[in-house]
Amino acid sequence: MGMEMNNIDIEKEKRPYPPRCTELLERFKSKEALPMGEKLQFSGVDGQDVYNITAPFFIDNRTVIAGRVEKREKLADSQVMFFEEKNGVWSPIDGAPTFKLEDGFLKQIGDETIFGGVEVYPSPGKDNKDEVGYRTVFYRGHDLSSLEKFAVGPDGMKDIRLVSLANGHIGVFTRPQGGENGNGKIGYIEIESPEDLNEKNLLNAKIIENQFASGEWGGVNELYLLEDGKIGVVGHIAYIDEQDIKHYYAMAFVYDPETHLSSPIEIIATRENFPAGEEKNTELADIIFPSSLVFGDDGTVTLYAGLSDAEAGINSGLPNPFKGKILFK
Repeated sequence: MGMEMNNIDIEKEKRPYPPRCTELLERFKSKEALPMGEKLQFSGVDGQDVYNITAPFFIDNRTVIAGRVEKREKLADSQVMFFEEKNGVWSPIDGAPTFKLEDGFLKQIGDETIFGGVEVYPSPGKDNKDEVGYRTVFYRGHDLSSLEKFAVGPDGMKDIRLVSLANGHIGVFTRPQGGENGNGKIGYIEIESPEDLNEKNLLNAKIIENQFASGEWGGVNELYLLEDGKIGVVGHIAYIDEQDIKHYYAMAFVYDPETHLSSPIEIIATRENFPAGEEKNTELADIIFPSSLVFGDDGTVTLYAGLSDAEAGINSGLPNPFKGKILFK
């Protein structure tokens, strides 16, 4: 699809420090302004919000989007549904399965579709009987009706993503939290088959160091095998300001699985690159949760994303973030 992602130079030197989100945002805003995105329209969900979508994928002889569906006033009460577009509106697919998960994702691994999402479960603490825990669960199948659960990630870990590699292995990115990992760092491990997707292996992933400044965090949303064997990563980087407002930005970097080197993180889109709209609450207004890129033949990409935990949108004609990157330790 005209990705133009080879000829990436590798510079084996440590970056001096991981820049803060505010610095990355300044760099992003200093570049040429992006086109304004648009919001996607959904129906058949009884007034509920649809957000944190996937990009369209082809399965069951149709083009489908998976989206997180939730009532505005609810927390930790989501389901992932599958939608098909007709006349500019995305509607639930009759007979398609529904999963009680958050933030669904899909990946073709071999001849199977791997589907996953975040499962929320009661985990009462001393001071809050309503406290919940979460983990990533995985399903596999050849079509929507045959998806069966086969793996569960570690408790407290979101943003686990997979990609088929040129060497026949599967690259897996993780997001451990707590302790020296703070609110979330990114780890990497290779496995030989989906059967190796288990808690022990995921917890042994090697951390990609010096990506996030102190108190900030990020995670992976989608992965792309590039022509030179490296991995293009689309994800999010985030922080909370002094007013307890969360700020999430779409970001990208390139990772070399052979050398464990990565290019510097760059912001590729913000909430301001989409029309103003609804929000789950005021603390979540400045959130963009990227899902995937669709690569155009003209060298640009289309970004699919969740907006303010209440809506979903796309932005077309963006620069390809994986062209001409330098890799750092």
